[in-house]
Amino acid sequence: MTKSGVRRSEVSALAGIALVLLFLWNTLLVYPLRVLVVFFHELAHAAAALATGGSVHLIHVNAFEGGLTITRGGNSLVMLSAGYLGSLLIGGGILVWSSRSHAPQRISRALGAVLLVATIWLVRPIVGFGFVFGLVTSGVLLAFADSLGRAGNAFVLKVIGLASCLYAVYDIWSDVLSRRDIVTDADLLATGTGIPALVWGLLWMTIAVAGAVFFVREACRER
Repeated sequence: MTKSGVRRSEVSALAGIALVLLFLWNTLLVYPLRVLVVFFHELAHAAAALATGGSVHLIHVNAFEGGLTITRGGNSLVMLSAGYLGSLLIGGGILVWSSRSHAPQRISRALGAVLLVATIWLVRPIVGFGFVFGLVTSGVLLAFADSLGRAGNAFVLKVIGLASCLYAVYDIWSDVLSRRDIVTDADLLATGTGIPALVWGLLWMTIAVAGAVFFVREACRER
């Protein structure tokens, strides 16, 4: 342990995972993780809608790492901001929780159950990529909970959590700050508030980077 109470072994492990993820980012090996983070993004929109008094009509996730959540009512500022930042929060929570838990199998089981319920309840069309992906991913997580043991589940969850944190930052840069040929959550907020999309993008990027650093530090902190 260092003077700051950080576990060096955990720092090394997460740094190694991050380097491998970045190296393999555009490969089929990491593709399921990228789609899973898109799933988290859309679930965060849905959760924000429900939390602010709205309702969710459906969630759609496609094979091109795109998604759509159709809602009614709710607070648009919260809902539109919840996508990128919500996927960061979900990933960071998984990362920290799995690093501190004595029974990560329970986290895998809980995550698998949430994805299963959300898929059956909200993801449409039923005969579509997003629905099949949700069922398969939830099934894999539930199977991992029963078969991989403590160390295996902790590793899988750390990979998921770290990938979600990294992708949240990358997604904001790619969608909002770099590309201007698509309509993003920031564009929709700009239309509703009069504040330029670039401002929203810079604000979200600042929060995302700070949040990612915070979650990694918390995951490495000595218990």
